[in-house]
Amino acid sequence: MESKSTLPDWASKPCIMGIDEAGRGPVLGPMVYGCLYCARSYEKTLSTLNFADSKTLKEEKRENLFENLKANELLGWAVDVIDPRELSAKMLKKIKINLNEISHDSASGLVTRVLNMGVFLTEVYVDTVGDPEKYRIKLSERFPSIKFVVAKKADSLYPVVSGASIVAKVTRDRALRDWVLDETAENMTRNFGSGYPGDPETKAWLQQHQHSVFGFPTLVRFSWGTCTAYSKNMVEVVWESDKTEEDGSSSSSGKRQLKLSSFGVTTSKRKNEEEIESSGKSRCKFFQARKLEHLANF
Repeated sequence: MESKSTLPDWASKPCIMGIDEAGRGPVLGPMVYGCLYCARSYEKTLSTLNFADSKTLKEEKRENLFENLKANELLGWAVDVIDPRELSAKMLKKIKINLNEISHDSASGLVTRVLNMGVFLTEVYVDTVGDPEKYRIKLSERFPSIKFVVAKKADSLYPVVSGASIVAKVTRDRALRDWVLDETAENMTRNFGSGYPGDPETKAWLQQHQHSVFGFPTLVRFSWGTCTAYSKNMVEVVWESDKTEEDGSSSSSGKRQLKLSSFGVTTSKRKNEEEIESSGKSRCKFFQARKLEHLANF
């Protein structure tokens, strides 16, 4: 049972929930948080359903278990799929949001969603991100009526978290398998392997699908350190001043224009006469050659 307008009778009785993620480490695709919940009285039966840490199961087994839990009216589940563009945008914004914070927010969001459905949650088991005790305190302060158990390897300790692990893993696998590439270049392929940074097939795909100006396809988490090695082949980007006068005088502020390298983005250095120094004293030759000017009014 995913989100339904009518809750089953068991949801109004004390319930437990497990939370786990899939896709935290890959450089490609979304990160998925999943949860599984049920009545506390169903906990013993839950341990007989052969749930286990999804990483220890073959894909076919995970798929079968996921279909079984979806069909089980005594179980509920939900997912939060975090797009790779969202991950990179948050990690690179001026006030950065790191992956641990993103993970904590996703887990909290699932608790909130299930509570808002009307499920009577009394205990929640979470596979930790960061220090288990600090994470437990953070969750307990936000949801004081719920008992939280936060532990390392919770997906192998608690069947309800094992089930959540399967929900998250199968959802991510399907999302990656069915991913529709936004880019339409003729040489685009889907042979990207597992998406993990150490996978030779993934590294080869990144090498083949980098663009010197536009970077990587939207499938890629370009904020990952894995992508830094490819930046040497990127074109240097210079910010064009919006206040340059027609006669070529400098901007009113008199300050040098900023380059992407100023923000920690490493770019290749062009060593020819066409290189444009961003001093704010002249317009880019691209605009000069095409006689393009700034317009204040249309």
